[in-house]
Amino acid sequence: MGLFSFFSKSKKETLDKGLEKTKQSFFSKITRAVAGKSKVDEDVLDNLEEVLVTSDVGVDTTLNIIKRIEERVARDKYVGTSELNNILRDEISSLLTENNTEDTEGYEIPAGKKPYVIMVVGVNGVGKTTTIGKLAYQFKKAGKKVYLGAADTFRAAAVEQIVIWGERVGVPVVKQQMGSDPASVAFDTLSSAVANDADVVLIDTAGRLHNKKGLMDELSKIKRVMQKVIPDAPHDVMLVLDGSTGQNAFEQAKQFTEATQVSSMAITKLDGTAKGGVVIGISDQFKIPVRYIGLGEGMEDLQPFNRREFVNSLFGEGNL
Repeated sequence: MGLFSFFSKSKKETLDKGLEKTKQSFFSKITRAVAGKSKVDEDVLDNLEEVLVTSDVGVDTTLNIIKRIEERVARDKYVGTSELNNILRDEISSLLTENNTEDTEGYEIPAGKKPYVIMVVGVNGVGKTTTIGKLAYQFKKAGKKVYLGAADTFRAAAVEQIVIWGERVGVPVVKQQMGSDPASVAFDTLSSAVANDADVVLIDTAGRLHNKKGLMDELSKIKRVMQKVIPDAPHDVMLVLDGSTGQNAFEQAKQFTEATQVSSMAITKLDGTAKGGVVIGISDQFKIPVRYIGLGEGMEDLQPFNRREFVNSLFGEGNL
């Protein structure tokens, strides 16, 4: 069982509401794609390809989905357009499962990993610090002792924001002066967390993408210094992406996965956009688990990504 387990009715309602813009946009496009057609033929598939690409699913993932549907049409001989919704739901669900994006209930903290260290990366403005604050809230609600590290020392606003979240949630924040060495902040945070028997540490990092080498060097240094305190830290490197940026989120994922060993993702701001298809494409292209999705401003609106519930919400209920 995950720390934040069970998919409650209220969570489902939040998910449905958060994906409403994506769902409306997606299905209006599909309706136009199949207008006047009774069966799935080459024209419908061409139109569907355009629908998926313009819904920010991504070109490679779109081609993969279209290929799957073509194979299904060839196998079944006749596939009516009325079945397209269920076919898409099935194929996207299968795609997410094959890419190890299984249903999740949040973090499973392994025995012996105390404190469990999560280093959070991502460019400025994606909701990185807010995601850290919401995670801290959920960990604390689950009975965990949490420490936050303000290692984005290049922006005063970043330090101030994480301090505000620390006060709001009621967890300690370790910080230094503006311009301090981020690795030094991470070292101090882990040292304090170990000394005070903390369960979880969340480390914020600078969101600069000035060049990949600079980013790689900085993140590598933070890791090396943390390992002086906890040899296998960080236990997770979480990349936060802004889902509302669509294809730009793909580019950021590419840059960060090349710069450091990203092991999980959180995709934020899905409630204010019709670009929710980006979750499908990023899951497929990077083969890295999407652990959380952001669906609003509230503390509870950062939800564990549940592939089954996500697909059901996007396409309607049914057996997967």
